[in-house]
Amino acid sequence: MKRHSQHSETKAVHGAADLEKKNGPLSTPIYQTSTFEVTDNDEQVRVRNTDHHYTRYGNPTNTVAEKTITELEGMDAALTFASGMGAVTTTIMALLKSGDHVVAQRDIYGGVNKFLSQWLPKMGIETSFVDTNEYEQHARAIRPNTKLLYLESPTNPTLRVVDFKKVAAIARQHKLLSMIDATFGTPINQHPAEFGIDLVMHSGTKYLAGHSDLICGIVAGRHELIKRIWDTRTTLGNCMDPHASWLLVRGLKTLAVRVARQNENALRVAEFLTDHAKVRSVHYPFLGSHPQYAVARQQMSGGGGMVSFEVEGTGEDARRVSEAMRLFTLATSLGGVESLVSIPVLTSHAMIPAEARAKMGVTEQMIRLSVGIENADDLIADLEQALESVAAPQQVQVG
Repeated sequence: MKRHSQHSETKAVHGAADLEKKNGPLSTPIYQTSTFEVTDNDEQVRVRNTDHHYTRYGNPTNTVAEKTITELEGMDAALTFASGMGAVTTTIMALLKSGDHVVAQRDIYGGVNKFLSQWLPKMGIETSFVDTNEYEQHARAIRPNTKLLYLESPTNPTLRVVDFKKVAAIARQHKLLSMIDATFGTPINQHPAEFGIDLVMHSGTKYLAGHSDLICGIVAGRHELIKRIWDTRTTLGNCMDPHASWLLVRGLKTLAVRVARQNENALRVAEFLTDHAKVRSVHYPFLGSHPQYAVARQQMSGGGGMVSFEVEGTGEDARRVSEAMRLFTLATSLGGVESLVSIPVLTSHAMIPAEARAKMGVTEQMIRLSVGIENADDLIADLEQALESVAAPQQVQVG
């Protein structure tokens, strides 16, 4: 009989559970401890590289979260970190050395852009930034010392979609490691590893946790890569607290149902904005007008909960719209059950120079929405009243 392969919805709930175990706690215990007792010094040596030694090295609660994400991503192993940026910086420092070179998309989170462009040069590592969907540029930027291809899809905040097959092929051809920030996509909507991406990173703060109550990062990949990253994480001390891991495990159980609702709501919001006279452009992967719509439909099961749009006006108009919203809370971050709104030039991309933002297509008129699980009609009504704060487009006089 063919072995049944579980779906993502089931893995999110039972991914790390021992289904044969009886009479145990249904809820994952919180191992709120810094260290673990051993019976003798020989055992102390044996447990050193396990999750029963010292929480900077590992913790059983953290292990449950890591195993669940491993199952969701379909990879060998995963590691949790104290933040999404901690996951990115620790991974890159684990895998690169002075003299190495990185090729990275231009469209990436502002904090990662800053790390690549301002911090890595201090360590003797250079980065070349390329246009996200210009794959010939990716290939041309590769040097003999290039070691990593860094990606993000869908991108923040422009919602561009990377063709996983093409970038994975480039990485294989040139013997590079490929790493993707898949936070916006979630392991419910996409599985980059199936296309050959080596490392999948998430800011678990966002969709994986889903309730805006913790900070964490995750990286999943092959055993040998995760072991190297674990060694560096242990040295840098960038580990996750077990109580935060417990919150993450709890959030993961509802990941699939939350994302399904957010997919539905975001598409309805995007369609509403597309038809609005005071909206210049709308960015959402599952809109037919999206430049990478065909690729998105091919490699994603849902468009995600993020929508960005540009008002037909000025940066001040965008600010007024964001401040006029009531159900969309004005706050940074994303991926929670409640809808949020932010202005990227003031938040996620504030640290990037204006010239670089312009190359990304991040304008002062752009508003980013993190669509939650509320009723879509209520969210649309909130957007409609907020957009009234934008002056009506000027009518062109003829004759």
